[in-house]
Amino acid sequence: CSVCLSVHLLACQVGVYYSLLYSSSHPTRLLSGFHRLRSESKMCDVVLKAGGVSFPCHRALLASSSEYFWALFGETTAERLADAISLPVLTSEGLDAILDFLYSGWLSVSPSTLPVILEAARYLQVESAVSICERYITNELSTENCCFYANLAERHALSDALEAAHLTIAMEMGTLLQENRDDLLELNIQSLMAVLDVDEIPGVKEVELIKLTLDWLDENGPLPLLKSNLLLSHLRFGLVDTCNLNKLNHASLATPLMRGQVTRALEYHGMGSAQPIRQSKQSTLRVSPNRVLLVGGGSTADRPEQQMLAFDPRNRKFSSLSSCLPLRLRNHCVCSMGGFLFVIGGEEVKEGDENGKKSVTVATSNQVWRYDPRFDRWKLVESMLERRAQFTCCVVEDVIYAIGGRQTRPDTDTHNSVASVEFYDMAAGGWRKAATMPRPLYGHASAVLDNNIYVSGGLPGSNYNNSHDENRESSREVLCWDLKSRVWKKRASMAIARFGHRLATVHSYIYALLGMYEPFCDIERYNSQSDHWTRLRPLLIGSFNYGMVSIPSGNLLVFGGRRWSEGEEVIVKSVLEYDTKKDQWREICQLPRPLTGTECTLVRKCLANDVI
Repeated sequence: CSVCLSVHLLACQVGVYYSLLYSSSHPTRLLSGFHRLRSESKMCDVVLKAGGVSFPCHRALLASSSEYFWALFGETTAERLADAISLPVLTSEGLDAILDFLYSGWLSVSPSTLPVILEAARYLQVESAVSICERYITNELSTENCCFYANLAERHALSDALEAAHLTIAMEMGTLLQENRDDLLELNIQSLMAVLDVDEIPGVKEVELIKLTLDWLDENGPLPLLKSNLLLSHLRFGLVDTCNLNKLNHASLATPLMRGQVTRALEYHGMGSAQPIRQSKQSTLRVSPNRVLLVGGGSTADRPEQQMLAFDPRNRKFSSLSSCLPLRLRNHCVCSMGGFLFVIGGEEVKEGDENGKKSVTVATSNQVWRYDPRFDRWKLVESMLERRAQFTCCVVEDVIYAIGGRQTRPDTDTHNSVASVEFYDMAAGGWRKAATMPRPLYGHASAVLDNNIYVSGGLPGSNYNNSHDENRESSREVLCWDLKSRVWKKRASMAIARFGHRLATVHSYIYALLGMYEPFCDIERYNSQSDHWTRLRPLLIGSFNYGMVSIPSGNLLVFGGRRWSEGEEVIVKSVLEYDTKKDQWREICQLPRPLTGTECTLVRKCLANDVI
């Protein structure tokens, strides 16, 4: 039975109420009636012809459903009284499908019939059928058909389907290059340019995209100079190594514009230490910028490993990178700049075998390793002026600062903490001294807020041994270094003394997370405007020696670490997320295995390996 809707209205002119009732089943019955009349060829007043096939129809339904027929059957047209109308540009199959849709509301579509149906829908201006075809394309996109559907969507100006097709091509480019290369060579130029402009094309080297584009030009050229240059300018020559750049030889690359781009790429490769501060789109990797890189650490506290993991916050998946740290490090620092990863200082752990007995030596390092994910390459760059471990580093306006720390003397088993600060001048390729802290400090943490460096906690002092270290007290003190005045100033102290903790800047606040052996799990937030610390919701698990990073959403991620459980120290696998806006903690996933001592940073890195 029909569903009736009743609307009570007031007729002001006569001062009475009346009801307006609506039957939701009436439109369906109306279409059903027209469909029956058409199937029985009753009351048809016009015949449409396409592909040698005649289709008896009703003018009233055609005109009410199609802008094309509305105009065709207008009062001033010759066709308004014609008994038959020929549509030579349409196929009988396409016209039949659209007429069935107009008479029933149902559109029968398959990959083989979609082109002719879409052609008929566009020509007859049946926009509802066009929308259905666009949704069909978007839902059916796959590696096998994405290039074909991109061409179809571009031809018929289906913007949503076209964008979805471009994204599919970009994400499946690796497979397409191997298995469906001919489909890529048949791609229309607008789609090819759109795909080459995408910032994320995983697992594909830029030199492969260059070869594809040059092959496409050979298949579809010659193009006008302007179009050829426009297409090639979407390539990123800075992602191609010098050897392959010198091998490029194609007529389309001989134009002044393209020669200039190749020359600039060669110059970029020759910049040495200045590469991270000379970045451009031409040298930016086509990967997600929001991958978290976990550098070093291990399943035991004293035996660090050389592994690197990457974590994607979008799908909460870990990937193992093929590249490893050049050496085993603990208590090191990491940071990223210009798409490069920097691994700084720390303690190098070496395992040996003396007189049949295994031995472990630990030496504080001043080495700085730079990792280039474009070519999966490590480079030993300029070393720090001092050896540092359990120090902190931060980046301010493309400058890396190394602050405090300690040095180990293996021969005497003593340590020396330092107050010195140094920064890395990438343009000149060297480390320079900066303003020294008021006193030596190690195990502290740092964060950057409004281009000022804040340092909190740690252990003060100078020379000491391991036994003496256990009896010393951590600091609650907070120092701020104003880079303009180059002066260290005291700020409000934290409520809790911390050592080996973490600081992070989010939404103009600084957050202090747990350090080693703290009796409580409280965290704090610092407001620089009021110079005040506020206690927040405690951590779910009282861990330490974990990795921590701030992601673009403003949340904090905590990876692994150590904690006490039933009187024993255990390594954890948990990944915790702290929502800074809601002041809430939750466990979002787990590491592939227990991990402690890792250092984290956000860096662009192409992940070629499978998900763990």
